[in-house]
Amino acid sequence: MENINWSELGFGYMKTDYNVRCYYRNGKWGELEVSSDEHINIHMAATCLHYGQEAFEGLKAFRGKDGKIRIFRIEENAKRMQRSCEGVVMANLPVEIFEAACKKAVKLNERFVPPYESGASLYIRPLLLGLGEQVGVKPAPEYLFIVFVSPVGPYFKEGFKPTPMVILRGYDRAAPLGTGTIKVGGNYAAGMIPTVKAHDMGYSAPLFLDAKEKKYIDECGPANFFGIKDNTYITPESSSILPSITNKSLMQLAEDLGMKVERRKVLEEELATFEEAGACGTAAVISPILRIDDPDENRTYVISKDGKPGKRCEELYHKLRAIQYGDEPDVHNWVSFVE
Repeated sequence: MENINWSELGFGYMKTDYNVRCYYRNGKWGELEVSSDEHINIHMAATCLHYGQEAFEGLKAFRGKDGKIRIFRIEENAKRMQRSCEGVVMANLPVEIFEAACKKAVKLNERFVPPYESGASLYIRPLLLGLGEQVGVKPAPEYLFIVFVSPVGPYFKEGFKPTPMVILRGYDRAAPLGTGTIKVGGNYAAGMIPTVKAHDMGYSAPLFLDAKEKKYIDECGPANFFGIKDNTYITPESSSILPSITNKSLMQLAEDLGMKVERRKVLEEELATFEEAGACGTAAVISPILRIDDPDENRTYVISKDGKPGKRCEELYHKLRAIQYGDEPDVHNWVSFVE
């Protein structure tokens, strides 16, 4: 095994040994195939290239101190990909194929699963592409499902430390009845300009307001938003937010810790009342928010007064990671083992 400095890993791609593929042809899914090729040979008129008929997922595998490898909430990711298939009219990918391909990809690349307590994990990227040569806007006749993996460190280079975010009113991530609730590349393309702009301005991510009224909180760049006050975990409800599996897990853990949970519309002005706030997702887990600037309205919402993560953010972050690594009982059956 080459010398990998696990504790210094960023969130990026690293070549591993194998990926797993499965084709949909003639109305049915084929068998899983193993490949060591990092490239995909597709027709230049493939539907995914021209009309964005594709979807992807992101989940992680963790090595516990018992040496066992655990994948977190694989079934939820499989179901979310099925919703994405429906959303852009792709052949439905069975949960069984999704799970088998992910587990096989992890097992084949077992030597790349970072050690326990290294601060790193194995990121799993399932990808579904519409194939077949077409120049008309219609569903593809064939599909390719592929799973590759890469060891990664924290998504935000600061790790579990509060960072500033910015509201950029001139941009929308997704329309209320568009594709915001499914995990397709077009949502991320739409957020690329404000994300780059936010980084250039010194912020970790943009905070999007709702596209219709510009009054309510939607998402934090590539992650869901949550705020905490009065022993209550509050996260926005919107017809354009991707339902984060991490956020769903945190809501359950918040209840387990005796907190109330509310999923509802969150006015921008309510930011001033939160004792803690964060962005959450598979890649970032929890990224606490330091402050949120609204330059267009000349407003600043200071969330962390001392520059440190809040008590509840810390509790939720450590509890979730303890379950992922097998340090706490998996009472909700969220973990799958790679045998």
